[in-house]
Amino acid sequence: MPVRKSKGPSKKAKSRGARKPTGLEATLRPHAAGIDVHSREHWVCVPESETQKVDAPPPAGRLPVNVRKFGTCTVDLEQLADWLDECSVKTVAMESTGVYWIPLFELLERRGFEVFLVDPRQTRQVAGRPKSDVHDCQWIRRLHACGLLAASFRPADEVCVLRSYLRQRQGHIADAGRSIQHMQKALQQMNVKLTEAVSDITGATGTKIIKAILGGMRDPRALAKFRDPQCQQSEEQIARALQGNWRDEHLFALRQAFESYQFQRRQMAKCDEAIEKYLKTLEDKSGGEILKPKRQKHRKADSTALRFNARQLLFQFSGADLTVIEGIDLNTALPILAEIGTDMSKWATEKHFTSWLGLCPQHRGSARRIKDRRIRGGANRASRAFRLAAQGCHHAKNAMGAFYRRIRARAGGSKAVIATARKIACRVYRLLKYGEKYVRQEMHAYENAHRIKLTKGLARKAAELGYKLVPTEAQLPVSTA
Repeated sequence: MPVRKSKGPSKKAKSRGARKPTGLEATLRPHAAGIDVHSREHWVCVPESETQKVDAPPPAGRLPVNVRKFGTCTVDLEQLADWLDECSVKTVAMESTGVYWIPLFELLERRGFEVFLVDPRQTRQVAGRPKSDVHDCQWIRRLHACGLLAASFRPADEVCVLRSYLRQRQGHIADAGRSIQHMQKALQQMNVKLTEAVSDITGATGTKIIKAILGGMRDPRALAKFRDPQCQQSEEQIARALQGNWRDEHLFALRQAFESYQFQRRQMAKCDEAIEKYLKTLEDKSGGEILKPKRQKHRKADSTALRFNARQLLFQFSGADLTVIEGIDLNTALPILAEIGTDMSKWATEKHFTSWLGLCPQHRGSARRIKDRRIRGGANRASRAFRLAAQGCHHAKNAMGAFYRRIRARAGGSKAVIATARKIACRVYRLLKYGEKYVRQEMHAYENAHRIKLTKGLARKAAELGYKLVPTEAQLPVSTA
């Protein structure tokens, strides 16, 4: 009987006997740690090889040797930092969970660790992995050690202080707006048509009338005498609108809303004092240059405007006057600088900057077909300031206004706002990074340049089809006689 030669192990056997991949093995950061942040406790994972060098008691329960649980008090955070130092940890990654990460982040930075604040979307669980706090901190450390996590943007500490003051002020503005709505509701319930008689119930006329109503005055003609001379409505029209039913519960609601509004206004004034005081303590990057006062336009006073010379102080802080850019005033320059700071090295190019702001479309497509161009969502306060600046270019007689109107005619108002905001953001990026003088382009110069570019494109297309563009009339010189 012939002997059959062995063909060796089959392909299936080879595949069964082959070594299966164990996962992410490439380590770029061997001294990395991962922290799962919570409100009452923090779970920390360090490299397992480093725990063998530390003479420490084993973890409680059935925890792995490289995982510890710490509290959230300051003493616990100090112990957490000490344990990371003992384990020779150099860099730490944590998720941005609510506001619970802020004390730990600031303490670790103060202790000299490289801290990565990571978007939770980067550390989403893989399908099939068990979900627990212990596994989460291990997964964060593993991704961070392999270099797969990108740190979220956080400005310098001095900018964070300014940002905190400004966000507190913006919160008072929002609360004051809600109080105005409550006053309007109480007046409507009493059928007092003050909101129809004056354009702003918190203006000079509206404030005097509300104070008189809360003081006990009910005669419409007597109330109408508080009319400001600049008010468009006459005393007879205002008196006719001030006849209502003075119910006690509605007057009580009006009083509380008015007192709340006055309180928020006082809080805003205190925030202005704190911002002015802090800006004066920052390094002066203006070289001693004093800005010339800008010509003020005759417009209605803004109740939320800053109450100090913020333009000069912001120029000293950043070394550049952002208000020279079309659409940007003090109400947008301060939020922009407070959110992004003055260091533009965080973004390699202006395209990276506008992408971080969410002011450029995200092209999603396949097989040379773009299926979606929507911009990235998110509550980016700097992006909101740029969009507000773009909305101010609606009727502007400059190059930015001409660009806005051209895009709006072609693609609609919402896309025109995004496109104009992106153009303003690019100008801010160049101004802060290179520090060159900004020269505004006139509207007619922009329109002529766009017309020349459009004509060249049409001539090129005509030449490709075998035609030649000829102007209908030659532009003759204008007679000076």
